[in-house]
Amino acid sequence: VPEMTFRFVHAADLHLDSPFKGVRETEPRVADILQRATFEAYNRVIDLCVERCVDALLVAGDVFDGADRSLAAQIQFVRGLERLHEAGIRAFICHGNHDALDGWRARLTLPPSVHQFVDRAEAVPVDPDSATGPMICGVSYPRREIRSSLLPGFPAPEPGRVTIGMLHANVGTSTGHEAYAPCTVEELAATGYDYWALGHVHTRAILRDEAPLVVYPGNPQGRHPNERGPRGVYLVDVHDGGGPVTMSPEFVATDSVRWEQLELGIDDIEDAAALFVRLAALVDDLVTQADDRHLVYRVRLDGRGPMHESLARAGSVEDLIGQLNREWGSRRPFAYCGGIIDDTRSRLDRAALAESKDFIGDFLALTNVASRYD
Repeated sequence: VPEMTFRFVHAADLHLDSPFKGVRETEPRVADILQRATFEAYNRVIDLCVERCVDALLVAGDVFDGADRSLAAQIQFVRGLERLHEAGIRAFICHGNHDALDGWRARLTLPPSVHQFVDRAEAVPVDPDSATGPMICGVSYPRREIRSSLLPGFPAPEPGRVTIGMLHANVGTSTGHEAYAPCTVEELAATGYDYWALGHVHTRAILRDEAPLVVYPGNPQGRHPNERGPRGVYLVDVHDGGGPVTMSPEFVATDSVRWEQLELGIDDIEDAAALFVRLAALVDDLVTQADDRHLVYRVRLDGRGPMHESLARAGSVEDLIGQLNREWGSRRPFAYCGGIIDDTRSRLDRAALAESKDFIGDFLALTNVASRYD
């Protein structure tokens, strides 16, 4: 195996100081931890860079959550970059739709080891004194909405130099995200680069696992109930021994609060006590799997059974949420129930009754036929 010649961390979509969504009123301690979660995740990214002695940190867009980025977010961001500078680690930053250049009102000076890409794609050496070392190519959004591909502006790679592209874009047909700077995996592969460090899509994915690798790291910290599971960055080792360049990406979780959803059928649950016992076991499992992170979870109940009527009573669901949060909400790390979705149904099965050979069955069969003509 060729020796490792270059190591970097690929991050994206930090969304520093982003408000958390999907959690109703929380107790102050929980609210404070949620408020600090994006900063905690960013600090873990910086810790990873220092502890694993990387050569560079790449942030592929959306450092901040919006053009009106807070001073606190800017201060925290620069502090992390200063730690990298002190450790001799370069940082390369491109801006995406949430932190486009036309909204950039930086009040703080970045360390000299940081390169901020402008609105024209450019190639920058990791080591300015090396004529053969790796090159980072990137571009920042000049404004929030970029609806055409930015790929044509990227320079061709220099022969014999590892070349990494940074792009905040919707690659392929990813749903759930705006089609900003759209392009395809095939178009990225045709550039001749060795790795494409993408941002914009918040769920991690390796879209191409052969040269060039095309990678979304996802966001370092989930921010709402739909951003479930571990969140983090990729630590990438580059092996370049004169032959083909190889890349070894390793996902590293950096989140401090993890979002999950529980699913539980009520079919065989007879009463509220039995329901709580079943939920308690599921929450314990989630806590075990959360790797010592704080946990925010929702519960979805479905199925048919006697608990449907109980859950339908006013205040019943709220009482259950309160009971769960009294049990786990005060622990450290906490497990906080952010809501219960009641998709349960009555034990009365209209379809089965309609097939029965009695008066009720005949009546329902007749009403079903009549409804087709309404």
